[in-house]
Formats: sequence, C-alpha cells, structure tokens
Amino acid sequence: MSAAPYAQQSFLVVRPAHASLALHAAPGGPVLAKVGRTTSFGTPVVLGVVARRTGWFGVTTDAVPNGKVGWVRSRDAVVGVVHDAIRVSLSAKKLELYAGGRLVRSYVVGIGAASSPTPVGRFAVAEKLPGSSQGSVYGCCILGLSVHQLHPPASWSRSGNYLVAIHGGGGLGTAVSAGCLHLDEAGLRYLMDDVPLGTPVFIEG
Repeated sequence: MSAAPYAQQSFLVVRPAHASLALHAAPGGPVLAKVGRTTSFGTPVVLGVVARRTGWFGVTTDAVPNGKVGWVRSRDAVVGVVHDAIRVSLSAKKLELYAGGRLVRSYVVGIGAASSPTPVGRFAVAEKLPGSSQGSVYGCCILGLSVHQLHPPASWSRSGNYLVAIHGGGGLGTAVSAGCLHLDEAGLRYLMDDVPLGTPVFIEG
C-alpha cells in the first residue's frame, strides 16, 4: 500500500533560476503569470512541485487560481527538496506536521466559519512573516499559503484578493475564522522555526 501523500519522505520544490519565472497553463502552453525571486512581502519565492512532465514542473502558487497548476520549464528553475509536510483535517480541526514521512506534531486549530470556509486541496507554504509586520491580531507569526480565499466574509471588499494563512487567533477547535487557520503561539513558533518555504500543505474536508 502506498503512503498517504503527506507521509512521503521528501517533496520537490523549485526556485526561479533567473529574475523572473514564467508560469504556463500547461507544458508548452500560454503564459498565465510570472513570478520573481521574491514575493511582494520580500520572502524568497519557493514553489512546491505537485506534478512533473519531461522538461517541466507543475507547481502550486497563488499567482494562479485555486485548483490550477502553473507549469515552469525545468531549465528555468533551481530544484530543491523539503522533508516536511502539513496535513489539515477540517472535520477534526487538527493540523499535523510530518517530517520524513513520520507524524511529529499535532495541533488543534480554528478553521473557517461556514460562511467563509477554509479551501481544500494541496497547497504550499509561500510566506513566513513576523506577525507584527501585519498587525498584532495575527499573533507572533504568519505562514502564508499558496491558496486564495474565494468566500471571504460578506463585510470584506469583493474586489480584494485574499490569501489563506496559518496564524494566531482565537476559537481553537471551532469554525470561526475568515478562512485562515488559527494556531496557538507555541505551535506557530515551532512551525516558523522548523518548516521550510515550499513545504506542501494538504487541506482535507
């Protein structure tokens, strides 16, 4: 029996080899977007690989819509490996950290409310930021994910581009957030120290 996708021992990641990296709709297809070497927050761009074709890597990135894969030419990317993975069970309201295929940490989390649910799918850690950079409401640390919140609270601007993150907040063990995952400070600090950029994040219903 094959291992669960989040229990693999290693995962590929890629970084831009040049000043910009084109994201194609398919191998050899039209360009959907381009990313640079750093994000708008100044974080190095590291993209989680979710598929492979000869000469191409399929990556998860918030530069394309949820559920879509951006394809990058292998010759334009620097390849690396991470050994961690995050699994989130929304039904259990639990976040699990795997290292080298083994479960090493488990935390209770707050998840998106019914009106602003946390999206499901395979994503990756795209940002690691101090919480103070975005306001004290986020706690000590923010791990931004490569996923858009498609159903933000009704009071939020409909024209905004909102991303999901793991950060501080109340309501642990309940469905209370605007779509992000709330985690206690000790858990956040551990993830910030231990989990590299590009780490895959599997969010399940």
